[in-house]
Amino acid sequence: MPKTSTHRVGSRHKERRARRLEDPAFRAEYERARIEIQQVDQIIRTLDHLREEAGYTKADLARLIGKDPASVRRLFTAAANPELKTVAALANALGARIEIVGEVGPNS
Repeated sequence: MPKTSTHRVGSRHKERRARRLEDPAFRAEYERARIEIQQVDQIIRTLDHLREEAGYTKADLARLIGKDPASVRRLFTAAANPELKTVAALANALGARIEIVGEVGPNS
């Protein structure tokens, strides 16, 4: 059986996704998930930036919040879905605050 190149597999995936995005229900769920992932990623990037500015290693920060250093390393380097409690502890240790800001709409 011949090997399929990564490029062709990626191209087929993009084509399949494009077809599925034509379905309004799939598109709505896809967009919801995409926005959620972007928001979590932004929070983690901000916390990592604050960590670097404070001069902490990931292990230092883990010790500050009583977590295993490996779990904090994974949080900053892997596609993880961190627990909000852990994110809040990291923010607190870095002197930061997590804030949710609603968008103002016409019905507000």
